[in-house]
Amino acid sequence: MSTVTVINHPLVQHKLALIRNKETGPKEFRELVEEISTLMAYEVTRDLTLMEVEIETPIQKTKVNMLEGKKIGIVPILRAGLGMLDGVLKLLPAAKVGHIGLYRDPDTLEPVEYYCKMPTDVNERELIIVDPMLATGGSASAAIKFVKERNPRNIKFMCLISAPEGIKRVQEDHPDVDIFTAAIDERLNEHAYIVPGLGDAGDRLYGTR
Repeated sequence: MSTVTVINHPLVQHKLALIRNKETGPKEFRELVEEISTLMAYEVTRDLTLMEVEIETPIQKTKVNMLEGKKIGIVPILRAGLGMLDGVLKLLPAAKVGHIGLYRDPDTLEPVEYYCKMPTDVNERELIIVDPMLATGGSASAAIKFVKERNPRNIKFMCLISAPEGIKRVQEDHPDVDIFTAAIDERLNEHAYIVPGLGDAGDRLYGTR
């Protein structure tokens, strides 16, 4: 079974409180989502491996640890996931970026992939799929499924706020995908919104309704 990591660093929790506030406007909301994503990426990448290399400081030669060269890819789920992308790239500027877009079929209610573009070397990369909200888990699970079809080395899922129902769905469908979140909220309401949540992340990012 996959692991669920709640990133409860004080700075993450403080900024999360600010984006929950309904008075926070789109500009500040976007900035805060980006900042939280950078802070969370620090924890999501904790298991990156290091190798020992020799360098020369202004004083002498010495051995230091550097990243072993693992290839990373960031995959935002359109459209709200785009709000997290730049925050992660600040920490991982060499990462390549994929995109995946889904919509729900009005008849079958099943997620349908309408866009999926991955790095050409996706099979050599560890991917971090990002989306602000993990509510029912339907979209996240479908996105992971579609990305898996491109055969990446590994997948992690990163979100800001999650519901127990969404975590359960992703773990059942993808027990090999670890989940990183800044908060696990109480439940979903009758409209499948996370309670207490923060509303619709896409609308709040881009000032739409």
